[in-house]
Amino acid sequence: MAASISANEFATNPRSSNSTPIVSANWANFQPTCCKASVLSGCGGPNPVSRKASGPPARNAKACIRAGHYIPWFNKINDVDTRCSGECFKDGLIGGEMCEFQSAMAMANGFTSVSNGVPDEESITAPLLHLRRSTSNNTSQIAIVGSNPCPIESLDYEIMENDVFKQDWRSRSKIQIFQYTSLKWCLCFLVGAAVGLIGFFNNLAIENIAGIKFVITSNKMLANKYMEAFLIFTAANLGLTLFAVVITTFIAPETAGSGIPEVKAYLNGVDAPVIFSFRTLLVKIVGSIAAVSSSLNVGKAGPMVHTGAIIAALTCQGGSKKYWLTWRWFRFFNNDRDRRDLVTCGSAAGIAAAFRAPVGGVLFALEEMASWWRSALLWRAFFSTAIVAILLRGLTDLCLSGKCGLFGTGGLIIYDVTSINISYHLRDVPPVLLLGVLGGIAGSLYNCLLGKVLQLYNIINEKGTAYKILLACTVSIVTSCLLFGLPWFAPCHACPPGASEPCPTIGRSGNFKKFQCPPGHYNELASLFFNTNDDAIKNLFSKDTDTEFHPLSVLIFFITCFFLSIFSYGIVAPVGLFIPVIVTGASYGRLVGLLIGSTSNLNHGLFAVLGAASLLGGSMRMTVSLCVILLELTNNLLLLPLIMLVLLVSKTVADAFNGNIYDQIMSFKGFPYLETHAEPYMRQLTVSDVVAGPLRVFSGIELVGNIVHVLRTTGHNGFPVVDEPPYSDAPVLYGLILRSHVITLLKKKSFLESPRLDVDAVERFTASDFAKQGLGNQVRIEDIALSEEEMEMYIDLHPFTNSSPYTVVETMSLAKALTLFRGVGLRHLLVVPKTSERLPVVGILTRHDFMPEHILGLHPTLERSKWKRLRFKFPLWNKIF
Repeated sequence: MAASISANEFATNPRSSNSTPIVSANWANFQPTCCKASVLSGCGGPNPVSRKASGPPARNAKACIRAGHYIPWFNKINDVDTRCSGECFKDGLIGGEMCEFQSAMAMANGFTSVSNGVPDEESITAPLLHLRRSTSNNTSQIAIVGSNPCPIESLDYEIMENDVFKQDWRSRSKIQIFQYTSLKWCLCFLVGAAVGLIGFFNNLAIENIAGIKFVITSNKMLANKYMEAFLIFTAANLGLTLFAVVITTFIAPETAGSGIPEVKAYLNGVDAPVIFSFRTLLVKIVGSIAAVSSSLNVGKAGPMVHTGAIIAALTCQGGSKKYWLTWRWFRFFNNDRDRRDLVTCGSAAGIAAAFRAPVGGVLFALEEMASWWRSALLWRAFFSTAIVAILLRGLTDLCLSGKCGLFGTGGLIIYDVTSINISYHLRDVPPVLLLGVLGGIAGSLYNCLLGKVLQLYNIINEKGTAYKILLACTVSIVTSCLLFGLPWFAPCHACPPGASEPCPTIGRSGNFKKFQCPPGHYNELASLFFNTNDDAIKNLFSKDTDTEFHPLSVLIFFITCFFLSIFSYGIVAPVGLFIPVIVTGASYGRLVGLLIGSTSNLNHGLFAVLGAASLLGGSMRMTVSLCVILLELTNNLLLLPLIMLVLLVSKTVADAFNGNIYDQIMSFKGFPYLETHAEPYMRQLTVSDVVAGPLRVFSGIELVGNIVHVLRTTGHNGFPVVDEPPYSDAPVLYGLILRSHVITLLKKKSFLESPRLDVDAVERFTASDFAKQGLGNQVRIEDIALSEEEMEMYIDLHPFTNSSPYTVVETMSLAKALTLFRGVGLRHLLVVPKTSERLPVVGILTRHDFMPEHILGLHPTLERSKWKRLRFKFPLWNKIF
C-alpha cells in the first residue's frame, strides 16, 4: 500500500484517511457502482476506453458536474482509462454519497479497495504484499509547540532536480554565484550582530529590573518595614510573572519553555508552524526578560538559543512581509537547506550570547542541536559566535564605567572567576569522582521529576487559560515566600576581616547581604536567595570564601533550588533550564567541598564549578560543549582535566537511569525525532513491511480536475509521477512532484487544452516561482478558483517533476533505509518493486514510517528486540509517581 498517508503528510487534512484511494486493478475484475446509476452512463460507463482506439478521454466531465453529483476520475493503467472510480461530488466539492467499490484487487500491486474509509471484507482477508502491508500510519501528526498543540510537517532538504531548477542553475553567472556565497557570510555576520545586541539588551534589562526591585525592598527593610518589603517583593515578582504568562498565552503560545526542543526538532527535519515568526521573536525576548526578572528559578540561555534561531530564519527568508520588514537580496535562501544551516548558526550564537562562550556555542550546536554538519557550516557558525563575543566584550566594558544603570555594578554576562594557580594531586581525584557520581544520580532524578511535573502541568494547562495563569501565579507566590522567608532562619555572621568586597552590602548584589542583620553582620542565605541567579552563581564560584557559608545553609539552598527549578519550568512563559541547573549544581558542589573540608587542595569555589559541571552532565548529557562553556565561563584553563573527568562520570552514571532532558521533552511534546542509530528490530524488517497506503499517483500529463480532487481530499505533500504509453513503452516511474509545486502550477494556470507535452513550460517559469514562501504566505488549494472548462484541461508535470528522486527497493532493510533517509535529510523516499511486472512504485516512506510507535504497532512481537540500554529501575518509585 504504498504511499505515506501518514505522518507529516496527513497533518494538514485529517479527512484524507477517509477518502477513496486511487486503486489500480484489472478492469476485467472491476465493477464500480456510482452513487447514481443515471450518472454512471454519463461518466463513460463501466467499460474501458483505450487511448489508442479513442484518442483523448471523452469530454463528459461537464455533464457530471452539471448533474451535481460526480467528477469523473481517470486512472490510467496499462493504456486504459478507467472511469467512475472516484468519489461523488456536489458542485466540485466533497459531498453526497461516496462511490462504492466492489472489486477483486490485483494483490501484487499492493492496493486495497475502500468504501467510506473502511476496507471491504475481501480486502481485509486477502493477503497483501507479503501479508505485511500496513493500511495507514496512525502515529501522531500533532506536537506541542511551546504550550500549543500544532500540526507538524517535514522539511524538504532534498534538491528538486527538475527542468526548471536545471535551467536556473545553468543560467547563473559567476557574479550571481559569488553573490550567493558572499551573502551567506553577510547573513552570518548579521545574525551574530543581532543576537549579540539582543543578548546584551536582555542582560541589561534583567539586571536593572531585578536590581530596582531588590533596592526598593532592601530600603524598606533598612527602615524596619519588613511586611511592606515582603509585599513589594512579592507583588513585583507576581506582576512580572503575570505579564510574561499573559503575553505568552494570548499572543504567542509557541514561545513557552526554552525553545531548544523545538529548534532541535527543526534541525532534524520537523517543521512546526510559527516557531520562527516575528511575533514569536518579540514575545520570546520580552517574556524571557520578565520571567527571569521575577526571581523565578529559570534561565535565559534556552530562550536565547530560540531567539538566535528565529533571527536566523527571518533573515534567511528576507524578513517578515506581515510587518513590512523585507530584504529582497536575501531571497536567494528561500529553501530549507540554506535556512537549516543559518538556523544552526543562530542557535550557536544564542549560547555564545548567553554565556559569552563563542567556542562553547559552536560545540553546543554541533553536539546537541544539529543533525547534519559539515566543515563549511563549522566555519560560518564560528564566525557568527566570534561576532557575538567581540560585540559583547565591547558593550560590557562600556557598562563597567557605570553608564548602564545597575548593570555592570553587580551582574555581568560572564561569571568571571579570577584565574588562580591551582595545584591538585592524586588524592583530589576521589572527591571529583564522588561529585561525578552524585551529579549523575541527581541529574537523572532531576530529569525524572521534571518529566512528571510537565505531565501534571499539561493536564492543568489543558483546562483553559485561567488555569495556566493561576498555576504561574501560584508558583510565583510560593517562590517569593521561600526567597524572602528562608533567610530569616539563618543566623547573622560578623563580616570577615579583610574581605575583598564591602561587607555587608545593601540592595543590588554582593557576597555579603545585610538583609535583617545588624550593622557589621551579613546573612549567608540572603546572599544566595535574595539575589539574581547570575549573582548567586558568582557568589558560589568565588574564591577565598571557604568560611562564608555554613553547610546547612548551602543544603537548604540546594534543596530549594532543585525543586523550584523543576516546578518553575513548566509554566507558560519563555523560560530556560541551563542557569537553574548551573546554580543547583554549584550549590551541591559547594556543599561537598564544605563537607570534605581540608582533606582536599581544591577550594570551595572550584568544588562549586565541578558540581555545576556534574549536574549539567547528569541532566543534559553533553560533554565537550559543556566542558568548553564552563572553561569560558570561569576563565580558568587549569580546570580542564577535572571538568572532563566529572562530566564523563556524571554522564555515564545518569545514562544508566534515563535519557537526555531535551530528548525527553521532545518525546513528551510529540516531535518525530529521527535518531542516528537504528533499532536492532529494524534489521529484521524490510521497507515493504511498514510502507503505508493508499498511494496517490499522477500521470505525466494529468487532468486538472484529477489534480484538484487529490489536493482537496488528501494532505500528501509529495506525489509519484508515472509515465505510460504512448509516452513510454511501459508504465515507468518518472519522478516525484511536490504539493507546493503543483499548487503553483494551478495558481499560474499553466494548462493545456489537450494531453500533450508542453515544450515551452520551462520558459514561462523560474526557480523563484517555486521558492519556499515565508511564514503564512503559502497558497492553499482552497484559495485557487478554477472554472469548469479549466477543470477539464491538462497539465504537463514533466518539467516540474524531480526526475531523480531517492528510491529504495522494497526488499531493503528498514535500518538501511533509515540511514539513507536521515543521512541525506529526505522528506520522501520512494519504494520501488523488485520485479518489473508490477506498478513502478510501491509506496512512499516518510519520517513517521520510521517511528517506533508505528513500527511496533504493526509488529508488536518485535518489542523484545528493542535496543536495551543499561537501566536501573525502581518499581516502588514508579508506583509512587
